[in-house]
Amino acid sequence: MISRVNKHCTVELQALPQRIGQVRRIVSAQLRYWHLDALIDPAALAVTELLTNVHQHAEPDKHCTVEMDLALDRLTVSVRDHDPRLPRIGEVDAVSTHGRGLALVAAVSTSWGVRERQDGGKVVWFTLRVPSASPAATPRLARVTETALPFERPSPVPALDEPAFARAPADLRPAALRRPVAPSVVPG
Repeated sequence: MISRVNKHCTVELQALPQRIGQVRRIVSAQLRYWHLDALIDPAALAVTELLTNVHQHAEPDKHCTVEMDLALDRLTVSVRDHDPRLPRIGEVDAVSTHGRGLALVAAVSTSWGVRERQDGGKVVWFTLRVPSASPAATPRLARVTETALPFERPSPVPALDEPAFARAPADLRPAALRRPVAPSVVPG
């Protein structure tokens, strides 16, 4: 059976200006690690805009989670917060320096959207198409063990040796990173 292990990265943070810059660097390092250098600029710009929106508008707190999922030919990046108010693209003139966040996200991404969460918060997400020449876009052959299902995510968090987390401040590292789970899909 042919299967490809999905790649996933999660970072929890308070959307404060100094943390936004750190997460931008983590996103860039993670994409570099996945050999997706062509997606670094649009992904970093879009995630910065979404985190800035959380910083400027989210209530009751600025706590949020950034998730990156790489599956097949698509990278999906989402920002989850606790504010139930849904964002909208407002009317922006050519010289405005505010209110362009979602318009920029729409301009650099393949698609984007917003969904409400059952707990009262929301998730704003965008997707980027993985260039076909990218090594990360090339399907990998793998043997699937009896306990694994095709396309199963082996672990919700990356291994400790991934450079994006190796340089991250300790308070940005997920607790689950301290004990990585061995993947259930074995390379062939």
